[in-house]
Amino acid sequence: MLFSATGFIKHYFNSDTVLSSADTNINQAVSDSTSFHSLSALSIDGKLLSMNKYSGKKVIVLNVASKCGYTPQYADWEAFFENNKANYVVLGFPCNQFLGQEPGTAEEIESFCQKNYGVTFQMFDKIDVKGDNQSPLYAWLTNPKLNGWNHTEPSWNFSKYLIDENGKLLNYFGPKIKPDSPEFLAAIK
Repeated sequence: MLFSATGFIKHYFNSDTVLSSADTNINQAVSDSTSFHSLSALSIDGKLLSMNKYSGKKVIVLNVASKCGYTPQYADWEAFFENNKANYVVLGFPCNQFLGQEPGTAEEIESFCQKNYGVTFQMFDKIDVKGDNQSPLYAWLTNPKLNGWNHTEPSWNFSKYLIDENGKLLNYFGPKIKPDSPEFLAAIK
């Protein structure tokens, strides 16, 4: 795959982006029919999981990759998950759309994550997070008509979305943001 200067520039300038529903005047209540909890996705082992199972907890959605400079964030998000299981869920969605940095099969991805980072948070099947084949879950995350305010697609691997206990999208965080980043800590207070 060829290196795209435009893609790099977009990645570079958007990687520490933080957007919040509080930053918009479109912050309307999201109806139950367009709630995050109304969505489903295939787990890494091929089972259809309803996001409704995460109702009552805040959810961090990550698009992940095994061959990326941000891949060590698996350890950061695993530690966050382990320390905050009572109130938070971390969901990892492998994606190969950013310079082909997630070429593996579901089995290879799962093995890599467990062996190298001890990942126990829920991982899902590889998906597209943007473009013509964008998964319905990411279509919801990036369409203000569905989520109430946000239109920002992942700028690179390890972009994050924070959803509240009721299925409302609260924040978008760029790839550089980690669980100990001031921007993330302020958002979860």
